[in-house]
Amino acid sequence: MTFQKLTTSRLTLRLIQKSDLEVIHKLQSTPEVDKYNTLGIPKNLAETEKVMGPSFEDLKKDMIRRYTFVIELNRSREFMGLIALNLGNPKYKSAEVWYKLLPIFWGQAYATEALKRILEFGFNNLKLHRIEAGCAVENLGSIKVLEKVGMTCEGRKRQTLPLKTGWSDNFEYGILEKDFKNMS
Repeated sequence: MTFQKLTTSRLTLRLIQKSDLEVIHKLQSTPEVDKYNTLGIPKNLAETEKVMGPSFEDLKKDMIRRYTFVIELNRSREFMGLIALNLGNPKYKSAEVWYKLLPIFWGQAYATEALKRILEFGFNNLKLHRIEAGCAVENLGSIKVLEKVGMTCEGRKRQTLPLKTGWSDNFEYGILEKDFKNMS
């Protein structure tokens, strides 16, 4: 595999490595980050490794289906969070994106910057037609990020997310390659 990382003016997005497991566990164990997460807080490092296992294993294959990136600040290489692009059926040329940042990095447009770069990678490098994202209807921060990068709310699934607070509705967002190119 020749591809290893993506960059922006402030961020480096690099493919995850096993050596990232402890910081990934810290992220997954942060209650504020877990608020809209359906996985729940992992009990220990082994549970985090089990959850992340498919992403680690996918990197060993000739054709990656899950691109899971660590988000780092360029100037300090400080771990900020994760962002991923999971490819769907090749026939449909589509993918789903998700991201999680540590709370100290919220509200500073880092998620927006990382997501824009992932969309560029998906449309320009992977030649995707469509990229989707789901978002709990109460997750106002994520809604803002998705809309800032040009994604459109295409619908609402009722009570599909089993959160700690109970069943939550989920907004379905999407962006087409032509829409993204028209924004650039």
